[in-house]
Amino acid sequence: MAYILAVNADILSSSGGPCKCESENFCRDDPVYLSCKADVHRAYIVATAAASVIASGLMGLFANMPLGLAPGLGANAYFATVVGEAGSGTVPYSQALAVVWLEGWIFVALAVFGVRQWLARILPNSIKLSTGAGIGLYLAFIGLGPGGLNIVGLSYTNIVGFAGCLPEYQDENGVCLSHVLQSPKMWVGIFLGGVVIAFLILYRVRGAMIIGILLVSISSWPRGSSVTQFPHTPLGDENWDFFKHVATWRSINPLGPQNIDWQGYDTGHAWLALITFLYIDLLDTTGTLYAMASHAGLVDVRTGDFEGSSTAYISDALSICTGSLLGCSPCTAFIESASGIAEGGRTGITALVVALLFFLSLFFAPIFASLPSWATGSVLVIVGSMMMSSVAEINWGYLGDALPAFLTIIGIPFFYNIAYGLIAGIIAYMILNIVPWLVIKITRGKVVPEGWYTDREPWGMAPPAPYMDLSTKKLNKFQRWATSSFLFPTWLKKLIAGNWYFWRLTDAEIADHLEGRRISEMHRKIREARRADELERMRHYPQPPRNVEEELPVSVMGGAEKFEEL
Repeated sequence: MAYILAVNADILSSSGGPCKCESENFCRDDPVYLSCKADVHRAYIVATAAASVIASGLMGLFANMPLGLAPGLGANAYFATVVGEAGSGTVPYSQALAVVWLEGWIFVALAVFGVRQWLARILPNSIKLSTGAGIGLYLAFIGLGPGGLNIVGLSYTNIVGFAGCLPEYQDENGVCLSHVLQSPKMWVGIFLGGVVIAFLILYRVRGAMIIGILLVSISSWPRGSSVTQFPHTPLGDENWDFFKHVATWRSINPLGPQNIDWQGYDTGHAWLALITFLYIDLLDTTGTLYAMASHAGLVDVRTGDFEGSSTAYISDALSICTGSLLGCSPCTAFIESASGIAEGGRTGITALVVALLFFLSLFFAPIFASLPSWATGSVLVIVGSMMMSSVAEINWGYLGDALPAFLTIIGIPFFYNIAYGLIAGIIAYMILNIVPWLVIKITRGKVVPEGWYTDREPWGMAPPAPYMDLSTKKLNKFQRWATSSFLFPTWLKKLIAGNWYFWRLTDAEIADHLEGRRISEMHRKIREARRADELERMRHYPQPPRNVEEELPVSVMGGAEKFEEL
């Protein structure tokens, strides 16, 4: 997870943060603005580490889950998009921080009353899976762009074209007029970063991403090279002076709560950003939490929930609030937590170790601030490729599931906006599933799309309610309805039923959780056995015979002859 310190700082500082810019060319030649932006980049190194310490610590202490949290990739990209380069987006920086702060408290309320778990269950599976893949393409596009490897950029003829030219071949808008793909920084980032990281991951070397980032960064430290991060300019001299400290304490200024516009909820763009942040974080954190809890064997397949989910969601929501006060985008659980789980981590001690390591990184901000964008661009591309793995689980056999998923996947990077991609997928899903449902009802089942009952993924508004043992209590009519409804979380059902120690697990609940884990583990072993059997059959599949007709059954050959006669 250490790579997030450099990657998050690169993405968030691209907006300029609190730095002011009034130039039409995004202040690319303004030394005052560039100096302020460099200072913001250094501050984001510290702010990212501090937010990760708080978030991972909360998850370990209160939720007792083996998950590391940090500002998430995807949410930070959307944050930088709505703010825009040099503050040119639809939402000012101060309003964006206010939106993130409010989102965190909304998530606290949703988690306390169980709404967050319920909303996560009612979302169509195709939209859930395609959102992660779309964000993966979005991150890869950012990694290939000017804020990363600079392989692609703006083109006057093809909208997007090759970049990677030297500064003397660029116009005032940063468009390469000639000599594309000749930047030495780009090629160092591709080979010394991307290729090395890919091979290290291929051979399962731990810390592959941070190793690749460090290799590229070390190559950029000599000041006389063509790939230096510290050219002999006023800005380069300033960065070099900070880098020479190596280990030092640095405050988060100019970041902090003083930048938040507490009244910044008076525009439609701010509310659209709030809804998008809610949806992105709902899918991102929910998906990661369930995946990691399942990897650790903590999920109950009967209810789709895991023990302590409410506390985990509350911890995540509180980390979003504290992160916004530091100037960061929403924090989320990281899929890299799987490495700790694979080493045997099952409790919050794993998360506390992550928090401790992030705390130590607070004192090495000069090192992390020296990591160039062409070192982190390859990481974004590789992380994006990993996020595309969910595409294999999408139901491509039914158009009502496949087309909304496809529109979501391509909409997010093509619109360069996560919100619009999600809207496209959700609207398509509603049209392709609600309209046929109405036609079926009107025609009394006479007009039914092919595969409606066999190929379409099931979807319902009422997921199964968690198990509760209230057989020994005498309940009135309202209590019976409330305790059997899926609308209320377990702790609230206990409180309604008159159990004032609602935070404690009863013996029946503990036994039920253990039974759910046993069933989940059995399902996992069955899936692994099937996968192993499939790989074994593929590995020993016989070579096709040279004379296929001699190997086919007589009945098949007879059928083929009749087909030729027809």
